[in-house]
Amino acid sequence: MLYLSVPELIAEAANFVPAIKAAGVTATSERLTQLQDKKIVVKYGGNAMTDETLQQQFAQDVALLTAMGVPVVVVHGGGPQIDAMLKRVGIEGQFVQGMRVTDADTMGIVDGVLCGNVQGQIVNLINQAGKSYGVRAVGMSGKDGRMVRVKRMHLPDVQNPEIEHDIGLVGEVIGVDTALIENLLDGDFLPVISPIAADDQGVTHNVNADVAAGEIACAMHANKLMLLTNIKGVLDKQGELIANIDSASATALKADGTLYGGMLPKIDSALDASQRGVGAVHIVDGRVPHVLLQCLLTDADVGTAIRV
Repeated sequence: MLYLSVPELIAEAANFVPAIKAAGVTATSERLTQLQDKKIVVKYGGNAMTDETLQQQFAQDVALLTAMGVPVVVVHGGGPQIDAMLKRVGIEGQFVQGMRVTDADTMGIVDGVLCGNVQGQIVNLINQAGKSYGVRAVGMSGKDGRMVRVKRMHLPDVQNPEIEHDIGLVGEVIGVDTALIENLLDGDFLPVISPIAADDQGVTHNVNADVAAGEIACAMHANKLMLLTNIKGVLDKQGELIANIDSASATALKADGTLYGGMLPKIDSALDASQRGVGAVHIVDGRVPHVLLQCLLTDADVGTAIRV
């Protein structure tokens, strides 16, 4: 079966993103050349996972990028789906500094929802979107091939680091073996990874998806890490977008309470990845139509860039 050429794929992308059409095939091809064979890790979460139109657009984006020769690895969350299942069985979800408190009962539900329902849906959407491009997605978790190794996390308090919070079966990543991911990419597959991992005793742990994506990006020496969220990016106290953020400004924003909740592990993961050599790190608005194509193939600013 013959698949589309790169100019034809760019034309497909231009149907979704007017700015690509306006730039033209030549200019977009030049931008694409800088991305080809450069690994990109995408944390998929927020509204992009719950809105049906955004789900389709995300699948189209990663399928097109993969077909264009850009190796993409997807690490997904699933907070809303987990919350819905917990509510159904009468368990109230709890969070500390953006981390889900995970007892044994909650862990079973998290594992089932992420590695079953959510992962399967994402893989199916990408395979459907990419079948005419020859793109094939494969789902796995951090437990597969002992890809991600963890130990139990004790979470330092953001205001008083001497205090540690015990948040249950939440994993702190202590190692990532990228062999399975690299083998899949070499075989022209698109890996879709659920953030579930085991410790050295085989106990299953929940790993924050932003943290998992950052650790995987570092281990792969990725060129880019993109963390999708359901707001414009990192916001100041007035709700305005902060276009660029570094470690010093993040520390100040934590201290004054501007950064809180789910943004804490996200910004920590982003800064850590930037400091450890990931080429470019962005927290982007997953509600923007075809946000990945816009970020990577146009000059659109749709989030916050993380600087060392």
